[in-house]
Amino acid sequence: MPILNRWDLKISVDDILRAQGGDPSAIRARRPLFVEVAEKALEEGLPLLHPVVYYRRFDVEKVSHERLYLSGGGKLKGLLVWEHLASASDVIVALATVGTELEERATSEMQANLLYGLTLDAVGSAAVERLGKMVCAYFDKFAKLENLQTSMLINPGMLGWSLQEGQNQIFSLLDADEIDIQLQPSGIMSPRKSLSMLIGLGANLSDDGEPCDYCAMKERCRHRPGNS
Repeated sequence: MPILNRWDLKISVDDILRAQGGDPSAIRARRPLFVEVAEKALEEGLPLLHPVVYYRRFDVEKVSHERLYLSGGGKLKGLLVWEHLASASDVIVALATVGTELEERATSEMQANLLYGLTLDAVGSAAVERLGKMVCAYFDKFAKLENLQTSMLINPGMLGWSLQEGQNQIFSLLDADEIDIQLQPSGIMSPRKSLSMLIGLGANLSDDGEPCDYCAMKERCRHRPGNS
């Protein structure tokens, strides 16, 4: 299973503030202490990030009744998967993580300094979000070398593909003995700052739509245009 571990995660203080649910410009104007804490957390947290991506590429052998039958006997199913991957010739199934070191440091710090511990945790959140975007860009470039297109990124927990359903399918397709990400009974991964994902490849694929359109929290998300 291919392993990619050369990722330069260029995250900023503003990325950390956004990961905490705030508006960076407003926080800089009204809460300078939060900015100082974020600057300190970024300096300490960056060396504790160990981004790794594990993936497998599968041929799509058959599509039927909201199911994709993959090479090797695996399958993917669900309305969202069907909607975006039914025309794919191949599917990338991937897991990504920034590791456990920052997570452990943040948890430890929360015992003595809650604000700083939570800010360190936000460094991890910002980092794994950036990693996800970099993974999409990597496979988009990869696809273009083969004159293929990529689909929208699909994650378990999006509308049309429940967390438990999606996680179980992804982990059934990847060799858990080779990866340092564990799936808990709840569907949550360990380390927590991890992502599971699908990306379709094909000659006539469309990447129309945004992952945010299929997020269960889209009506309440402060970062979505039109929401307050």
